[in-house]
Amino acid sequence: MKRFAWVPVGLVVAAQAVVLTLFSGRYGFHRDELYFLTAGKRLAWGYTDQPPLTPLLARISTEIFGETPAGLRVAATLCAAATVITLALVAREFGGGRGPQVLTAAITALAAFVVVDGHMLSTTTVDMLVWSALGLVFLRLFRTGDGRWWLAIGAVAGIGMESKWLVLLMIASIGLAVLAVGPRTVLGSGWLPVGILLALALAAPGFVWQMAHDLPMLSVAHGISVDDGAENRILFVPMQLLYLSPVVVPVWIAGALRLWRDPELRWARSFAVAYPVLCVLLLLLGGKPYYSAPFLLLLAAAGAEPCLRWLDRTWRRVVAILLAVEGAAVSLLVGLPLLPVSALGPILAVNKEQGEQAGWPELATTVSRVWSEIPAERRSISVIFTRNYGQAGALQYYGLPSVYSGHMSYADWGPPPNSSFGPVVVVGQYRPEWFAGCRERAVHDNGLGVDNEEQGVKISLCTGPSRQWSSLWPELRRFY
Repeated sequence: MKRFAWVPVGLVVAAQAVVLTLFSGRYGFHRDELYFLTAGKRLAWGYTDQPPLTPLLARISTEIFGETPAGLRVAATLCAAATVITLALVAREFGGGRGPQVLTAAITALAAFVVVDGHMLSTTTVDMLVWSALGLVFLRLFRTGDGRWWLAIGAVAGIGMESKWLVLLMIASIGLAVLAVGPRTVLGSGWLPVGILLALALAAPGFVWQMAHDLPMLSVAHGISVDDGAENRILFVPMQLLYLSPVVVPVWIAGALRLWRDPELRWARSFAVAYPVLCVLLLLLGGKPYYSAPFLLLLAAAGAEPCLRWLDRTWRRVVAILLAVEGAAVSLLVGLPLLPVSALGPILAVNKEQGEQAGWPELATTVSRVWSEIPAERRSISVIFTRNYGQAGALQYYGLPSVYSGHMSYADWGPPPNSSFGPVVVVGQYRPEWFAGCRERAVHDNGLGVDNEEQGVKISLCTGPSRQWSSLWPELRRFY
């Protein structure tokens, strides 16, 4: 086993952390982050659309570093840095020395997928670290044959399931690949059931919560498949070529071929099979294309060594320049808020998430203006109702009162009391039978020239709900 290149890999991680930190406070919160802020203040063992880990990280990060975008995103930066170190360790597991480890670290740090999810805190931010760590401990098991590594696999899988159940797809794809091409001997270890029990124990709180609430995460997953399944399938293959970088595609392809062909890595052959198995599962389920992106990082770690071996010193310099230029020109530009908000137009075609970080104070101002139309003596029995959790989170963050929504876990945090029978400010679309006496009072314009999801949203003022909130609330619930 080669020595780990702590110094050069550490320099890559330090550069990554500095860049992410420098730009973590630009623009504002992402809509998902606003949701995590609220969920973190209502800590529970589960939520409608996710287990508890990401809201918990949001709570810890903001408690320590402040309830600001920069404070929240310290957690994201740490996850991204840990992902780089983990992937460098994976390259070492494949027999890579200093060069392959550093190349893997650089590829990971500059990968568009990692830059985007390292900039803002999301369930995917945690997931990319979990998948990387799970890949590492699976490889340790396959290389050593030591069944005790099933304990580490169980621990990582159990913790991962408290972030996203998507990790089960990774485990399923690796399991099917092991049955097909080996090493099957690891399946006979007495430590396997112990690892399974450990994973179940760690995942149990979130799973029990889901069972007690009729498994709402399955309703969310079904909604994603129905609404976006066709688009996800069409975009799946093209997006696989973009998530790390077009420049890196030959590296992860080389990694897959190496794992399949190299007799010295026969113990890791299942990873070459697991990726296409995972892709088939996602295509069948209509899952989002980025779900498989963390596995590409594992393949790239395998491909770093042969790519460096094939290149002479001159070409290595060329590749280094290409990675640096492409990373700066594409991944960083697309993934980080480098441009003025007003210049985001072309970027949104590639990464719409940047646009979802702009315009929230302006939305709060627009809604506040409509709220002020309600007579002061009626505001104590009035409600602001929003159609999605981003709107609700933003309005709460900027101090508006009586904010409710039927979207995701916000539905569990309602309904408003039946005594709130006064006027309702409705943000977004609604059905006429839900509210009475509605008039459109504003059309939101963020004034930034950013065509995001909230641009052009209509704000209406209604005389009240059509019936008691407790009766109306089930109709207002949205899982997607």
